Amino acid sequence: MTCEDPIKKFSYWFEEAKKNEPELPEAMSVSTVSADGQPSSRMVLMKAYDQKGFVFYTNLESRKGTEIYSTPKAALLFYWKSLKRQVRIEGQLFPVSDEEADTYFKTRPRGSQIGAWASHQSRLMSNESDLEQSVAKHTEKFAGSTIKRPPFWSGLRLKPQALEFWQDRCFRLHLREVYRLEGNKWKKTLLYP
Repeated sequence: MTCEDPIKKFSYWFEEAKKNEPELPEAMSVSTVSADGQPSSRMVLMKAYDQKGFVFYTNLESRKGTEIYSTPKAALLFYWKSLKRQVRIEGQLFPVSDEEADTYFKTRPRGSQIGAWASHQSRLMSNESDLEQSVAKHTEKFAGSTIKRPPFWSGLRLKPQALEFWQDRCFRLHLREVYRLEGNKWKKTLLYP
């Protein structure tokens, strides 16, 4: 597919991934950098995307949250093994609106809503029962009531500055198409594999 708009191209590839990837085509690696320059990566789920960017949700007090606060740039990586494709995305991170975060939080299963309150993500835990006790405490606290989004849990939108579409080819002669945002227009280039 030839396309000058990388978000439209991503949409086309993502729709193919949803049909062909056996599990979680929305899974992506998010790489952040700490204030002292140490990179770290983890898998998360993309919850939305459009021309404004790619959205995921997290505990803002987690390691990724604190790294994003100190250096609000990240790289995303989608890898669809069944299609032999990957998409790399780089850009700046911005918080989603409270309204957008609240709307998404309401769609989560109740157990996941309680988990958002119960987990002190990325912090030390003395044993597994700590988490179990916290879940029990919050399950009791919210019994019979609607669970509101925790103030420390929200979404982040990566506004892309660059996207690379990588397609596997024979003899490792892969196709690499890179789109870079220059002003308000995308410029497409090709890279050697």
